[in-house]
Formats: sequence, structure tokens, C-alpha cells
Amino acid sequence: MDNQNPISFLENIFLEEASNEAIIWNDQTFTYRWLYDRVQFFKGLLVEKNIAKSAVVVLKGDFTPESIALMLALISHRCIIVPLTKSVKNEVKLLSIAGVEHVFTIDENDSFDFKTIGSFEKNDLYKEIEARNHPGLVLFSSGTSGEPKCAVHDFSKLLTKFHEKRKALRTLNFLMFDHWGGLNTMFHILSNGGVVISTHVRTPENICRLIEKNRIQLLPASPTFLNLLLLSEVYTKFDLSSLTMISYGTEPMLPSTLQKLKSIFPDVRLLQTYGLIELGVLKSKSKSDDSLWVKLGGDGYELRVVDGLLEIKAESAMLGYLNAPSPFTEDGWFKTGDSVLVEGEYFKILGRKSELINVGGEKVYPTEIENVINEMDNVAEVMVYGERNPITGKIIVAKVRLSAEEDKKAFIARLKEHCKARLESFKVPVKVLVDNEVQYGDRLKKTRV
Repeated sequence: MDNQNPISFLENIFLEEASNEAIIWNDQTFTYRWLYDRVQFFKGLLVEKNIAKSAVVVLKGDFTPESIALMLALISHRCIIVPLTKSVKNEVKLLSIAGVEHVFTIDENDSFDFKTIGSFEKNDLYKEIEARNHPGLVLFSSGTSGEPKCAVHDFSKLLTKFHEKRKALRTLNFLMFDHWGGLNTMFHILSNGGVVISTHVRTPENICRLIEKNRIQLLPASPTFLNLLLLSEVYTKFDLSSLTMISYGTEPMLPSTLQKLKSIFPDVRLLQTYGLIELGVLKSKSKSDDSLWVKLGGDGYELRVVDGLLEIKAESAMLGYLNAPSPFTEDGWFKTGDSVLVEGEYFKILGRKSELINVGGEKVYPTEIENVINEMDNVAEVMVYGERNPITGKIIVAKVRLSAEEDKKAFIARLKEHCKARLESFKVPVKVLVDNEVQYGDRLKKTRV
């Protein structure tokens, strides 16, 4: 058994950086000394509330100072942590799948509530974590198609990479609290003595305000948010000269959006990232700022392509799902389901195999058509999907939200002409729907049909 405090390396950093700023939340600054002391307070609270080691505990919050301190205390206590956000759907169902025993809720004002649900018989994955005397982490997939999958991690394995010191840029902790992308950013910042700058208001205007006020250097965001930023043009109202890098991931980036981003921020490095709740975040290096070819891997990761699909073997891989069959091959490779092209050391991710549209035997990637439509004037958002058809199997449907009012018939005719000039005939949308409904959810990711 490993009896070392899982966050001792972080606590040492907190003491070394005691007088420096650690967290900026709601325009208030909290030092590393404050964070260290608050972690100790929560450690005592967990004992006071008789929360057992390996207890399954929901932490519902955001990157607030209290949420961060409590999460670190739960790790130190070797609990199995289920982070959630207030926008989570079907919370009761998720708590049932995870076998949750206790729930902490912390709001954006750092007020917190605690309740005990009960105790449950531990499943085999939880028992394995308990036997190792390690903390655990439970992450749910976004569930955009079907029931969300529940991935169980040995938290100690995910924390291993943060023992190595790196440079921490002034970073906006933009991605969500209940997915590894957001948590990965937080641990990277704290393990390198940086500043966690975060907010619960993830609008383009507020994000630009925070970048200007806090001289933020790195903005990690979703392509959907970056598209909204471009459409809003609020970047013209703020001084964003501190930005040196924008990283993007969590969903496909359209080449047309990437080109617009590069033209508006020519001196900012654009980096594609790749991560999965089952494996963690891989190191990445884009071929160039305006390229979707990316080098992936890093220590602890191996990659291979089988039948055009990416498979990854990772030291930080989850132990398994609580509510789905194992996605690993017999020799330990995780089947991502992502279709890719390979060019030397670089990969180009085409999209999920499950999202492919079969039109009369021809395979069509929605993002290819979305990119062509996104090149047009007056397009705010576009989503392409397949609809059943008795003759071709599927037809291509394009759902479009316009930036400004336009005659729908004229726009549809313009869209089809544009697509005919840029795409093979079977890829041209047969049906075009124009409405004002936004195509993204609370996570600022495209909500696919």
C-alpha cells in the first residue's frame, strides 16, 4: 500500500509560493498560503463529518477557491471524487450510477452545503482503488449521444505527470470543472506555482474582460466558444495583447474557423489539444497555427491506427466504466472511435466513426460539409447530420443559424449553389433547415443530433 499523502508535492509548492497569488475568482485574489490553510481546514471537516477513506463523494461546483481547496482535501483523504457542475442534466441518475454516498455543493459565492445520501456496496473498480489506498476520480462523458458513460480512474495515476515542473502561463481555467480538460489545466497551473484565473460567466465579453484585466497569456477553449467570440467581435473592445496562445479541443475545429482565428490573432500561437475522459490529456504539437495536423503522444502514451481508427495505450488510462463494456483490446489499447489520417508523425482527426453519414454507400464526414457552409457570409452556426431515406439510406441535412435576417429561400438557394461548387454531389445537403436556435449547450460544445 502507498501511504504517502497524494498531494504532498502540491502542499510543498503552496508553502514555497505562500505569498504569491494562486487563484483569481470573481475578481478577488487568493494566495497560496490561503489555499494551503483552506485545504487543511477541509481535511479536518472531512474527519469531523465521518467521511471514510474511499467514500464516494460528489463535489458540485466550479473553479472557485473553496471548490479547489475541497477537491484537494478529498484527494488527500483518498476519497473517490465525482465532480459535477450546476448545469448537469439527470443528476439523480448520475448519482445512482456512481453509487454516491455524500454530496458537497459549492456555489459561485463559495457558500457550501453538505448532505449524506447513504452507503452502498462498492463495485469491483472502487474496491481496486481502495486496495491501493489511492484516491479515485469518476468522470461522466458529455452524453451528447445516448447515456453518458461513467469512467473510473485511479486519481494518483492522473496526478503523476504534475510532479515534473514546467512553465505555467497566466491561464484562464475556461474548460469545465467536471471534465478532465478543466481539471488538467488547474493541476498544471497549481503544480507550477501559477495563477488559476476562472469565472462562472463564460461569455465572449466577460472572457475578453478577464484577459485584459488579468493579462492572461493562455486561453484554452472549445471551437464553439471561439466561433462565438469571432461572431461577437467583442475582441475589438478589449486589449488582448497579453495573449500568447489559444488552445482548442473537446470537439472538431472547422478549418474555416481556424483561418479566421489566425487572421484576427496573427501573433497568437494556436494549439490543437486532444484528450479523452478515459485516458487524460495527451501532449500535442500542431504542425502550424493554421493546420489541423497534430503530433500526439508524450510520456506514458502509445498510439496506433487500426482500420483508420485511432487506438491509444496509456499509463493513465481509466480502470473501466461503471455502466458500459470495456473499450480496451485484450492487450490494453483503448479504441477511441476517432477516424484519422496519418502523415509521418502527424495525425488529422476526421471525426467520430459514429457520426459518419452513409449516403448510398459513400461515407460522409459532417465536419467537411459544415466547414464549406461556414465559409459563407451570414452563417453563425451550422450542424450537418444524416436523416433516414428509403433509397439512399441517409440524406444530408444542414441546420443553420444565421447571423442576421435573410430571406430563407434565397439563403437556401445560395447555400446549395455554394456547396455544389465546392463538394461532390452526394455531399450537397438535400434538406436545409434555417432557424434561430443555438446549436450548443452549457458546455459550449456543439450539441449534435
